[in-house]
Amino acid sequence: MLNISHTKNLVNSSELLNSKSGKRVFHNRYYKNLNRFLLAFIIIVIIILFLPWTQTISGNGIVTTLSLDQRPQTIQSPIPGRIEKWFIREGNYVKKGDTILQISEIKSDYFDPKLVERTEKQKEAKELSVLSYEEKVKALDRQISALIDGRKIKLKQVKNKLYQAKLKIKSDSIGFEAAKTNLTIAKKQHERTVTLHNEGYKATRDVEDKRMKLQETEAKIISQENKLLSSKNELINAEVEISRVHLSYTDKISKAQSEKFTAQSNQFNVEAQVTKLENLHSNYKKRNSLLFITAPQDGFINKAIRGGIGITFKEGEPLVGIMPNKIDFAVETFVNPIDLPLIHIGEKVRVQFDGWPAIIFSGWPNVSYGTYGAKVVAIENFISKNGKFRILLAPDKDDFEWPKAVRVGSGAFTIALLEDVPIWFELWRNLNGFPPNYYQPQNKTKPIKK
Repeated sequence: MLNISHTKNLVNSSELLNSKSGKRVFHNRYYKNLNRFLLAFIIIVIIILFLPWTQTISGNGIVTTLSLDQRPQTIQSPIPGRIEKWFIREGNYVKKGDTILQISEIKSDYFDPKLVERTEKQKEAKELSVLSYEEKVKALDRQISALIDGRKIKLKQVKNKLYQAKLKIKSDSIGFEAAKTNLTIAKKQHERTVTLHNEGYKATRDVEDKRMKLQETEAKIISQENKLLSSKNELINAEVEISRVHLSYTDKISKAQSEKFTAQSNQFNVEAQVTKLENLHSNYKKRNSLLFITAPQDGFINKAIRGGIGITFKEGEPLVGIMPNKIDFAVETFVNPIDLPLIHIGEKVRVQFDGWPAIIFSGWPNVSYGTYGAKVVAIENFISKNGKFRILLAPDKDDFEWPKAVRVGSGAFTIALLEDVPIWFELWRNLNGFPPNYYQPQNKTKPIKK
């Protein structure tokens, strides 16, 4: 600036220095105190910069349960129906198996109040039919056995006739051969007698006797041949009888077996119907038991989703919300994908619950107040819809017990504890936008040397 004013410096002005205010302000001792204060402040800042600072990963989450069967749930009905009567109110405590509400059927197939009894009677009738077919099959088995035995006896009888016919043929053939021999002898005797008669040694009566004997022998051979042919016909008839008996009994046995197989087929069909009726009977009994909606476990009734009387609903539609009584609290929180490699199973985490006052120093967890200890028990392997990874935390048994007034669904703020670094390093990291140091937990147990 241009030094236009000819006035002397006010600081060096004798009037200002001699004034009461000037003496108090421009005294030398104030400069010494300020220098001491600045020096002490700088030393304290340098010391603070070298203090340990715990790197952390923060996240927001909600209170949940550690076991899947302890989480809030809704009670549904596996069948459609209509609400008839309520046995509870919202906020009531119920035990497992307690009746919550009664419903009625809305399908016309199940309107009959005696449907189970009538199905039971149908099943009993079909079971009696099965017994009847079983007895019929047994009777046909006995009939088939009797026919087989009768065929054996009849075949033996016919075979005996066949054997007799063979013996008779043999006997008649022998008689026929004997008759042929007698005929030859009779012819020779007749010729000899005729020769002697011509020579005068035999009388005419002898010749006539020999001729008569020759004719009788010829007649016998014809008769014997007829017997032989008759015996052969009897043999043929016996063979035909065997075939006839075999075919006749085979036809009867086949017919009986056909009736048996038909009876067995009907029996199997009726048994299938009995099985189907048993299934229907069990389903009807089970369906009747489903007309009363019961509590699946001990807990508190949160809200009646489908309130009122006479309201219809579909199968699987939620009716009542229930909160289990015994709960193992947990916290589910979410971390960014860049921080996921720094989280490990068993790592310690500090949790602040909504509604509980807390004083938090993220870098000095031991100095913080109002936070509770937790451990990582599960890490989700697939990213959630919010673009982060889900982490499940359980209470740390070595730390303070979690508040009993915490409710499932309330908010929570989590701080995962990582590596200890100097404060200057943490400031430098944040100014440069670097992620926390890659952290690997140390093994608590050392390997045993052999």
